[in-house]
Amino acid sequence: MMTELSLIEVLNATANKYADCSALISNDQSHTFLELKKASDQCAVGLLKQGVVKGDRIALYCINSLEFAIAYMGIVKAGAVVVPINLLQKPAEIVYVMDNANVTGIIYHEAFQTNTHDILNALRFPILSICVGSGSKEAIDWERFLDNDGVLPEIPIDPKNDLVAILYTSGTTGKPKGAMLTHQNLVSNTASVFEAMKWQAGKEKIILVLPMFHAFAATVGMLTPLTHGCCFVPIAKFEPDNLLHTIEATQSTVFLGVPSMYNVLLNTSDDKAKRFNSIKLCVSGGASMPVDVLKRFEEKFGVAIYEGDGPTECSPVTCVNPVGGVRKVGTVGKPVPRVEMKILDEQGEERPLGQIGEIAVRGDNVMKGYWKLPEATEASFFEDWFLTGDLGTEDEEGYFSILDRKKDMIIVNGMNVYPRIIEEVLYRYEAVLEAAVIGQADKLHGEIPVAYIALKEGFEIESADIRRWCRQHLGNYEVPRKVVFMDALPKNGTGKIVKRVLNKQGEIERGVQ
Repeated sequence: MMTELSLIEVLNATANKYADCSALISNDQSHTFLELKKASDQCAVGLLKQGVVKGDRIALYCINSLEFAIAYMGIVKAGAVVVPINLLQKPAEIVYVMDNANVTGIIYHEAFQTNTHDILNALRFPILSICVGSGSKEAIDWERFLDNDGVLPEIPIDPKNDLVAILYTSGTTGKPKGAMLTHQNLVSNTASVFEAMKWQAGKEKIILVLPMFHAFAATVGMLTPLTHGCCFVPIAKFEPDNLLHTIEATQSTVFLGVPSMYNVLLNTSDDKAKRFNSIKLCVSGGASMPVDVLKRFEEKFGVAIYEGDGPTECSPVTCVNPVGGVRKVGTVGKPVPRVEMKILDEQGEERPLGQIGEIAVRGDNVMKGYWKLPEATEASFFEDWFLTGDLGTEDEEGYFSILDRKKDMIIVNGMNVYPRIIEEVLYRYEAVLEAAVIGQADKLHGEIPVAYIALKEGFEIESADIRRWCRQHLGNYEVPRKVVFMDALPKNGTGKIVKRVLNKQGEIERGVQ
């Protein structure tokens, strides 16, 4: 079976099979699978020459680029473990992640020279540092680092237990947890994605503007193409004009995005929207897609969006609306091949179809556990089912819908209120550009819904207008008691709205902090 192979074996087999095919396009230059194999082999040899041994953790602090892919594969081929760094984190947060992972080295892009200097000085121990670019006196130069014969010794890998990456998830409370993903996890999930997406080797070009440090981008946008003979096009920053220009120039066929990106692209003029014409498939994940945004995007660009889902701990893809099959808007589709899902109650019993419960996942894609957190690992499983923390339902045809994060549910006078339902209504209001709803403690009602809203340019409305709209479409207990207007809602590196920042802002406003 494929999952008995290591990611190294699958990458090498694919590179040999599609040696002269384009694997990556960057800065108008195409790089073949054979070229990427050679460069990543040289990266691995470079690490070994610097004393890196199997199991060492190596931080990767880099923009979307050719070098990110080479470094990622090189770290894995050296038998080491990739610790991708969130580019939006502050140096102090990065120091915590690197200390917690006990990294022994870092490969970083020259754009982060200043931050990296501060990080290296704050770490408890000196580590190996390699700079992609020039101008660093503290680090080994990337070109010099790759200057070797690229002949690797055989490094034995146990696919089920040996790690490829530790991905740190940022929780609502407490410190980030490192999800340990094995060779088996990622070989299995990339195979599932390729099959579910119905991609064709040698034909697809995936445009990758989602940050490659993130699980969705790394697995779907980078590793799936590299293990299945497709090409991807990394873009360092989400700028609509540059994105559309690159899509047209490369004739890319697949766009991966989060809902906020689709929302921004709706502002594209009709003449520029034509540059999107080569895209035949759009995929949305990372956050719930507002139905109104999906419908308006599809009407404007003439291409279907297939919504899917999956947490970092599941490598991350668990489900997607069937490509070429029946698409149910508002759902996250069916489990991808080799993944099982079901809805559980608080006692671990399966809920009847249509009844709300916690989504649980089982399969070779599910993480080994949280790095150095055995108790948190144990708490996240019921028997061999991973508990996602998402509340949802399954219908009679096997499609799953996500209502909300379990911890985000609001209880008003003893009744369950799901923020996503309110948000869907808010997105249908013509003046609303972005919306998020959170719960706020209330002495009288237990909790109340609070809506945070960013308006479209040119609109001026008041809280009463929002509440009036909501009363037309929601139960009285679901209507936001407070409405807070913002210029823009806080987002993470993938463009997902970060509710914990809104929670913190609300605490400050109420004098809790």
